[in-house]
Amino acid sequence: MAQHADDNALDQRAGVAELRLAAGDPELVPQNEVLAGDLPLDRNQAILQAAKQVGAILKRKGHLFALAGSVAVYAHGGAQNLQHDVDYCIRPEDADAVADTLRESGLQVFTPPEDWLLKANCLGQQVDLIFELAHQPVTTELLARAQELSVDSVFMPVLAPTDLVHSLMAAFSEHHCDFGAVLPIARTLRERVDWEEVRRACGDAPMPDAFFYFLERLEVIPPGPDRQRRPKEGQP
Repeated sequence: MAQHADDNALDQRAGVAELRLAAGDPELVPQNEVLAGDLPLDRNQAILQAAKQVGAILKRKGHLFALAGSVAVYAHGGAQNLQHDVDYCIRPEDADAVADTLRESGLQVFTPPEDWLLKANCLGQQVDLIFELAHQPVTTELLARAQELSVDSVFMPVLAPTDLVHSLMAAFSEHHCDFGAVLPIARTLRERVDWEEVRRACGDAPMPDAFFYFLERLEVIPPGPDRQRRPKEGQP
């Protein structure tokens, strides 16, 4: 989720010329044959169903991972207004083992052109398996800070609020800077986020700094120690 791949990169109807199946046994179980009939029509619920399925598989095999992205926000109490996919963080050294586990469970796993994630398809939904978050490799320490939360009745590790917000803000760039999508998340999680830690982690990057100013002006968070609030109209 920290970087943003092409949303259409997994368009299997077009043959996915730029993607390839991750190395491993090519004899795949027909994708989601058992559960496909249970796929709900509502897109939000379909994404939740895919998140639960993949999370249960990873838990059962004992992999280290944490839910990220919009489904993680939902797990922390955010609105059920999910984005286009499911995001999981895994360590780089675990990528091959995670891919094998998902493949053995009947899911197709793809290697996209981006070198910081794998992609899978579960119940018709895209699943991103991210091993570089906020421009840094996913670490054991990051995953250890994850919180065990219920995701639509299935418990799994979810990125801690501070790490989650940092990952979203670190993704801002000149090519992707959707403050409107992150603002409601910041509002929802603001009391559980260590904002000074996020400031330190983001450093002086211009886009996160602009978003901090935006949050301060909207009184979502207090001004940072190095920035004075503008005087209100009529004040000296």
